[in-house]
Amino acid sequence: MSDQERHGGVHGRIWLVLLLALACAAVLLVVLPRDDRGGDGRRGTTACRPRTVASWSADDKVTDAFARYGDDRTRTDDWTGGDGTHSVRLPDGRVLWLFSDTLLGQVHAPPNTAGQPHTWRDPNAPMVRNSAVVMSRSGTLERTLPTPLFTDPAPQQWRWPVAARVEPRTPGSDEKVVRVLLWNRMASQGPWIYGVPLATEVATLSLPDLRVEGIVKVSDQQRVADPEKRVLYGVTIVDEDGWTYVFGGTDAQAASRPSSDAHVARVPHGRLADAAAWEYWDGEEWGEGPSRPVLGDGSRKGVGSAFTVVRDEETYVLFTMAAGAEGLTDVTSYWSCSPTGPWHGPAKGFEAPLPKDSAARQDTAAYNPQAHPALGGDGRVVLSYDVNWLDPVPASAQANINRNVALYRPRFVSLRLAEPR
Repeated sequence: MSDQERHGGVHGRIWLVLLLALACAAVLLVVLPRDDRGGDGRRGTTACRPRTVASWSADDKVTDAFARYGDDRTRTDDWTGGDGTHSVRLPDGRVLWLFSDTLLGQVHAPPNTAGQPHTWRDPNAPMVRNSAVVMSRSGTLERTLPTPLFTDPAPQQWRWPVAARVEPRTPGSDEKVVRVLLWNRMASQGPWIYGVPLATEVATLSLPDLRVEGIVKVSDQQRVADPEKRVLYGVTIVDEDGWTYVFGGTDAQAASRPSSDAHVARVPHGRLADAAAWEYWDGEEWGEGPSRPVLGDGSRKGVGSAFTVVRDEETYVLFTMAAGAEGLTDVTSYWSCSPTGPWHGPAKGFEAPLPKDSAARQDTAAYNPQAHPALGGDGRVVLSYDVNWLDPVPASAQANINRNVALYRPRFVSLRLAEPR
């Protein structure tokens, strides 16, 4: 082989290596865009990296705390179970826990009248549409606030509390209040057994006494004719650079779509209760609305009716139940460099442990994964999820969760995030 041929081969190999390097760089630019901030004008950062669940374990400490509180028979008319679990740490160190549908009354030691070996609840136990439980600075659940905390807005309508934040009463004020996002729903038939979505509201609670001062409507969806396209906001919120990003979603009906769409709005810090301050992502920029989905294709990619978002350094991580039939127990995750996406995934997160029961496993389901920053730290993310009995007849489902009170209480896991291997 001549020198020219050898040099040509070397040069060819060099060009091949350069082409491969350029190809890899192009892939990295697609996967890890430097400006992936959804039109905010902020530069991206190399600290944004793919994230997935590296490890997880059941957090029995918090799960058992709610079990002890719900099983305490010295209280005669108090929280014994609920779903829609959200939390917020208060300035004095306490944690306020918010629940949607809540069962009150007392529980009884096993066995029940049918001989089932579970702690059980009276079949006539009262249910309210929402409640709040206060946890002390030391982590002890102390009391349930008067129920329902948020009164029904009209006959056949109710309010479910979702995410909450402590913020200034007015921008720049030293006085703090608690803002609670509320979902307003209306009773209906057919596929809307959990109510037709109507509006998103914001309640203001005083501190430190947690008294409801008022409720305002920030997003009215009643003009949207198709209930499946109505968006309720507040399932989860994340703060960054002077903004509160408020995530919401649509209600997918299993007969038509196996997953829902995620949307996002943003509000300047201190103005959650100011409807005029809300901006909605329309796919290209922030504006008065309407919004467009940031995640969801109606099939494999999408969210459940409830999901949660956390920040790990500069990466946003979204947890939701997996789409389709896998969503009965499996929690999946997505990641993004921006609240507006693009969201990458889904990736397998973990299989939510369900309480022990004599019935078949397929009769129970996990849902509503929610992050609780007040309980995390040291690189841990603490998630709760709710457990319910699968039954299209509400009365039958309630009979089973009364038979075993563990079926309608939050359960917790502690997990760590890392780059995928």
